[in-house]
Amino acid sequence: MKMCRLIFSLRFMLLSLCMFFSRSLSKLERLNHPVTKSDGSLDILVVGDWGRQGGFNQSLVAQQMGLVGEQLDIDYVISVGDNFYDDGLKGDTDPAFEASFSHIYTHPSLQKQWYSVLGNHDYQGNVASQLSHVLTQKDWRWFCRRSFVLLSGMVEFFFVDTNPFVEKYFTDPEDHTYDWSNVLPRDRYISNLLHDLDLALKKSRATWKFVVGHHGIKTAGEHGPTQELIDQLLPILEENKVDVYMNGHDHCLQHIGSDGGIQFLTSGGGSKAWRGVILPWDPKELKLYYDGQGFMSLHITHSQAKFIYYDISGNVLHQFILSKTFGHF
Repeated sequence: MKMCRLIFSLRFMLLSLCMFFSRSLSKLERLNHPVTKSDGSLDILVVGDWGRQGGFNQSLVAQQMGLVGEQLDIDYVISVGDNFYDDGLKGDTDPAFEASFSHIYTHPSLQKQWYSVLGNHDYQGNVASQLSHVLTQKDWRWFCRRSFVLLSGMVEFFFVDTNPFVEKYFTDPEDHTYDWSNVLPRDRYISNLLHDLDLALKKSRATWKFVVGHHGIKTAGEHGPTQELIDQLLPILEENKVDVYMNGHDHCLQHIGSDGGIQFLTSGGGSKAWRGVILPWDPKELKLYYDGQGFMSLHITHSQAKFIYYDISGNVLHQFILSKTFGHF
């Protein structure tokens, strides 16, 4: 009897340890995109709020992305969500995938890997279809997950599903229907995500830490700051000394930041833009607000990260550099 109790106690302790360590280890999927340039640098394009089957100047933005991508010899593209309007994809056979992605981003320089997060419009369709390997079989460039970590040499990107944070999508969805499969219960989903993100950030040894989400934290766009992200996500970013937070959602190009702090970059000008919409913001922080279409490029080395915003004609709207040696300037 004593032996049985001892065995049971040992099994219980072992199970408890396993549960403890499983909770302690980040569950975020991790990917590695090798740096192939001889100088170790990395070049990326960032675009968001684009999937309109070429409409609202999506095709023109794509054309300029191709030209800039060729000039920079980009390594890959990041999409900050709202990949397919108006209501995501109906399934993995939805022709909107090719009509808004494969048939639009055709320039040779854009035949690179695309890493994507989901936007609120994507959640209004069949979410699983965008995460499906079936789309990757149709177009090898496509990669989309709710949340994941991407390591590329000296930089680590933390892609975060910001949609479940937004309270009104649950309490006041208006005439929208959201696909919350594998998200409910919401509180547990958010708690696990924040835990996993915090752990992944703490374990990171990358020179640069960039977080990617769909919704804005600091933004002078029509949607304004997302209070739930300010309350729950921002403290984790600040504690872990994240360099940049990149988002879409507001259909504009935007840079908000201060010396020594997190830079908040919006690249939501992939198609339809909102002319004349801007909320009051401290001009010392608001470095750029452009209410038109366009995209952003990143050039990253061990010591510097250079960001450039382009309009639909390829004109440079704004550029700035972060330096690990001399600080932010």
